[in-house]
Amino acid sequence: MTYTSLESPVNGDYLYELKLAHLYGNLLNTYGDNGNVLMLKYVAEKLGARMQVDIVSLGDQFAAEDYDLAFFGGGQDYEQSIVAQDLPAKKEAIDRFIQNEKVLLAICGGFQLLGQYYIQADGQKINGIGVMGHYTLNQESNRFIGDIKIYNEEFDETYYGFENHQGRTFLAADEKPLGMCVYGKGNNQEDGTEGVHYKNVFGSYFHGPLLSRNANLAYRLITTALKNKYGQEITLPQYKDILAKEVPEEYADVKSKADFEK
Repeated sequence: MTYTSLESPVNGDYLYELKLAHLYGNLLNTYGDNGNVLMLKYVAEKLGARMQVDIVSLGDQFAAEDYDLAFFGGGQDYEQSIVAQDLPAKKEAIDRFIQNEKVLLAICGGFQLLGQYYIQADGQKINGIGVMGHYTLNQESNRFIGDIKIYNEEFDETYYGFENHQGRTFLAADEKPLGMCVYGKGNNQEDGTEGVHYKNVFGSYFHGPLLSRNANLAYRLITTALKNKYGQEITLPQYKDILAKEVPEEYADVKSKADFEK
């Protein structure tokens, strides 16, 4: 049964309201990635929006029209294989959510399961739901582990993270990377890409969680969701006015493009 796991205080002075679906949040929650939900709630409240987070899990209907954002985290192979069996029942709704350009953040296993398939460490092939074109192969006796930094040219933004994944993901022709690696292995250590950006889906292998180190991306996700719901003309506080001072100096990469080109 879908249930509310987290929400802003009801007596706050809010201008807006956002609802987030945490897909399989009771199963896929490794490496502290649930912190992404906390960061989204924090930024939403900074922008004057009350946030409600619902867990949508096994056997639950995903009512895509009821939600403004979704978060799809990762887990161990066992939990992901269980989720993979339930996902087909939600495929149509998830696809509709994506095609309607609503905001979805997917980390590691969630990123993989949105694609065509992934190969587990033991060689077993697990089908994704195929709402996106990427696919994931395995490695033998190796993982990509360590600090990583990427640059997104479209947004002129730099993102920092920690990667820990065995899979090697290859993007489809209609998918863009979340960023290109400045250092680190990225999706597959072959093409320099990390993560995915398709419509308003943002996927990544960054753990730790991603958004706690990248407030600029959290701001982008929330402002996109608010403008989708309330119109592009709404006036929102600027990132520099509400969040920039909270970012550690070593992450405030003002010259990110020049750094990427070194």
